[in-house]
Amino acid sequence: MIDVVELFAGVGGFRVGLERQGGFNIVWGNQWEPSKKVQHAFEVYSKRFEGRGIHSNEDIATVDEKKDIPSHDLLVGGFPCQDYSVARSLNGESGIQGKKGVLFWEIMRIVNHHKPKFVLLENVDRLLKSPSKLRGRDFAVMLASFRDAGYFVEWRVINAADYGFAQRRRRIFIFAYRNNTNYAETQSDYSLQESIHENGFFASEFPIAETSLKHSATNDVLPEDIVEVSDTFTATFRNAGIMRNGEFYTEEVIPHTVPSVTLRDILIKARDYQVVDEKYYVDSDKVGKNGKTTLEHFTYLKGPKRIERTSSTGHVYTYSEGGMKFPDDLDSPGRTMLTSEATKNRSTHVVEDLDTKRLRVLTPVECELLNDFPPNWTEELTDRVRYFCMGNALVVGLVEKMGKKINEIYAMETQEVSK
Repeated sequence: MIDVVELFAGVGGFRVGLERQGGFNIVWGNQWEPSKKVQHAFEVYSKRFEGRGIHSNEDIATVDEKKDIPSHDLLVGGFPCQDYSVARSLNGESGIQGKKGVLFWEIMRIVNHHKPKFVLLENVDRLLKSPSKLRGRDFAVMLASFRDAGYFVEWRVINAADYGFAQRRRRIFIFAYRNNTNYAETQSDYSLQESIHENGFFASEFPIAETSLKHSATNDVLPEDIVEVSDTFTATFRNAGIMRNGEFYTEEVIPHTVPSVTLRDILIKARDYQVVDEKYYVDSDKVGKNGKTTLEHFTYLKGPKRIERTSSTGHVYTYSEGGMKFPDDLDSPGRTMLTSEATKNRSTHVVEDLDTKRLRVLTPVECELLNDFPPNWTEELTDRVRYFCMGNALVVGLVEKMGKKINEIYAMETQEVSK
């Protein structure tokens, strides 16, 4: 069994995917929502995985990595996109320090102490471009941090729908592996491009059709000084890449897509677990405080607009946005689900009910299925919180596929690498 530590666990998406694949033992999981009296996500996590491993509901910054966190082979977690800039410590002797409260540094604190063989992280894809004034700096700092800790790194931006899942959710996955593992030794036999296309971590489970000709590839070397990386380094990181010993190669790849699960499939599957309550239907009669019915409000939000606005400096400009499909196309995968799914906004899914033919929003069960969670995974929470948790979650099936590859790689660690 592969011992796993799960950080920023939410309602357990990484754990569900890994345990569904099999071969993983989650020994310690942490979930903490700052400024919240009620820890809703942890409530779900601790109940669903009761009696299995240690469940921590503490601010990760206060957790002692030496005393509280057990040794492990794999560290996983989805973390927010924040400011990853660094500076030298005041005395100049204790290395570099990141900004307080930035959760990536908590990850590296644990990585540097425990040195797990593998690390699997998830983030929004804009991480590759942040910050706006120094494009690519933040991701370069992350790569340099793993390099200095003795790891190689592969990354891929994955749209779940491209590989058969029910949601067009685009996220970056980062797989780091210690440079003294058997896997690292075998990967060193391949060129950086070969690892991306044929032999690396993502290549088999998330195959590539071709390299995009619209964007040029980049092959570069990170400065040795991570403070220099933070202060001045910029780079264009594409949706696939690899870093070994500070050298990185990145290119824009086009996925080898497969037919995806559709919204219609989700609605059909959900029938076995729910009766759709009247509260989920879009009201076309009652007029709200904005002078519109719910149907009229959604029609406006999702329609095209050209609105004259004035900036804080007095500059007058025209804000415009195109229309979007309304209601959502049942024969396509769902759009990216946001934490605001519970509210009446432009991004909220609105579908035609298969039985009544009336318009309605997705139910919490359907949102769980959209993320490939088991139905009623968050049933003890209010609808509003259930929507929020699913908007924060990842597509579980992606982790399940990655778990298959990790099992294969881990098996290599007990074998001699042929020369």
